[in-house]
Formats: sequence, C-alpha cells, structure tokens
Amino acid sequence: MAAHREAAHRKPGQRLFTGPAARTAATLALVGAATATVLEGSAQADPQATPAQVEAKVDRLYHDAEVATEKYNGAKEQAAATEKSLDALRDEAARRTERLNSARDALGSFATAQYRSAGVDPAVRLALSSDPDEYLERASYEDRAGDRQAGAIRGVRRQISDIAQLRARAEDELTVLASRRAELEKHKDAVRTKLADARKLLATLTADQRAGYERTADAAHGGGVRADRSVARGSVAAPNARAAQAIDFAYGALGKPYVWGATGPSSFDCSGLTQAAWRAAGVSLPRTTYTQINAGQRVSRSELAPGDLVFFYSGVTHVGLYIGGGQMIHAPRPGAPVRIAPISEMPFAGATRIA
Repeated sequence: MAAHREAAHRKPGQRLFTGPAARTAATLALVGAATATVLEGSAQADPQATPAQVEAKVDRLYHDAEVATEKYNGAKEQAAATEKSLDALRDEAARRTERLNSARDALGSFATAQYRSAGVDPAVRLALSSDPDEYLERASYEDRAGDRQAGAIRGVRRQISDIAQLRARAEDELTVLASRRAELEKHKDAVRTKLADARKLLATLTADQRAGYERTADAAHGGGVRADRSVARGSVAAPNARAAQAIDFAYGALGKPYVWGATGPSSFDCSGLTQAAWRAAGVSLPRTTYTQINAGQRVSRSELAPGDLVFFYSGVTHVGLYIGGGQMIHAPRPGAPVRIAPISEMPFAGATRIA
C-alpha cells in the first residue's frame, strides 16, 4: 500500500525510467525538442548563419518574390480579360433578349388579329362577299401572312436558342474567372510571404549589417539614382522617336519606388515600368516579362539599341529598358527605387526591339 501511495503521489518531474529505458526516453525527448525547434524557427534565420549567408537568402527571396509578382501580373491580366469577355457576353445576351421580346410582342399582335379575323368561316365570307375576286385576293394575302407568321415563329425559336448559347458561354466564362481569381490570390499570397520572410531575415542582422547589405545591393544595382551618368540623357541616340519617348519616360521615373504589381505613375514593378514607358510612346505592351519578350523583334546582346527591352534570368523574370552604353533603367526590387544599372549585373536572357 505504501508503494502504491508513493507511486500515486509521485510528481510528474520525477524520473520514471532507469538504465536503457531512461536513455531511450531521453533520446526521444531530445529528438522531439529538436523537431519542435525546427518547426518553430522555419521562417527565421539559422542562428549559425553568417551575415553573408543571410544576405544571400534575402536576395533569393527577393528574386522569388519577383517571380511570383510576374505570375500575379499575368493572372491579373488574364482575369481582367476574362471579366471583359464575360461583360460583353452579358451585354449581347441582354440586347438579344430585348430583340426577342419585341419579336414576341409583334407575333402576339399578329396572332390576336388573326384570331379575330378567323371568327367567320371562309365559305361564309365568300358567300357574303359582293366581289369574289376581292375575296380571293384577301385569301391569298392571308396565306402569305400565315407564311410570315411561321417565319416569325422560327425566328423567335432561333433567337431563344442563340440566347441560351450566349448564357451558357457566360456561365463557362464565369467559371474561368473564378479559377483565375483564385490563381491571382495564390500568387498574391506567395509574393507577400516571400517579402515577409525577407524582412524577417533582415531583422536578424544588426543595424550596421543591414546598412552594409543595402550599400552592397545599391552598388550591385548601379549605385541608385545617382548612378554613373557617363551615359547621360540623349548622349546615345535612340533609333526612332517612339524609343526616345519611352526612354524619356523612364528617366522621369528615376527615384520612384518599386511596388509589386504597380504600373505607375507613382510606383512601378519591373514590367510595369517598361509597359508604362512604351505606353507613353503610344505603344501597348502586354503586362508580364514573359509576354513582353515576345512583343517585338528579338535582338542579340551585340545588337542592342536604346529603347530595347532587356530580360534577365532563365525564367525571364526581370526586365529593364536599355538606354545605351551597356546601361538600362529598371525597377530592381522592394526598397530599391527605379534606377540606372549595368545590364551585366544579372544573367542576361534576351532582348526585344519594340519599334
């Protein structure tokens, strides 16, 4: 009984195992603690990571965020196009429904008039007619009117069928739109997650380390707005007036902040800047890097001319506007405003000449 009372009152913190059992329990406890630590700290920097390793991770996260941004831009463009198509289908269905109602009203009036005139048997009308020729002429007219009525009925049926098809297409477009909006939200969440993780990693650095990272990033991206102006505005002639207008717009955007998904006028992402620059020159470009690269004539790196679009990374996830002398104007990443930078700073993927 005493042993039972001792076991019943033993505190949870007291050792229950000895020998091999104790060692096994201790090992399991350590593994569990380590697993919990990994899970809890998955979004944080490795405490053993050096500042250089943290900075490299931040760079990767910024790049991943830009990849997700371009996917978001593409999904947004597709959703907008689908919504426009859906609106057009709905408008056309409304117009056809209005015409159908008018046709039905006309058919109803015709049927009413026919009913009223059909109250007298044709033989009686012939007998009562003082002019048989007039009666025969009227009978012929009514036959033609009957043909027209049959044609009107066929027309109404055809209109009903057409409207049903339009509404079915609208339902299909509505389903597509819901799918694209879901995709839009997925890419939006991906961008926000990557940027939040980058901010968390940067927060693990000291103030001096963060300042050093920003200086290094700024130098790597061409020194910011006060970059080397050896390629000054107008020192390299654009091949045509439109290219000159696009370049002029890009110079005017220097210093404006990078905001993912933005197309101006106060902020831009990379493809938003190039789209806005060429829009200022009267040229409509698609929204994303991977569609802009196919918007004009492809040119090699050795053939570059001011106004060309220059693309980077194997997935064609970044774009800038070439201004000559190996330099471009681009919107680099969050925290880095629109600036002049060398095209050699990133893996070159191709170039396109718009006009």
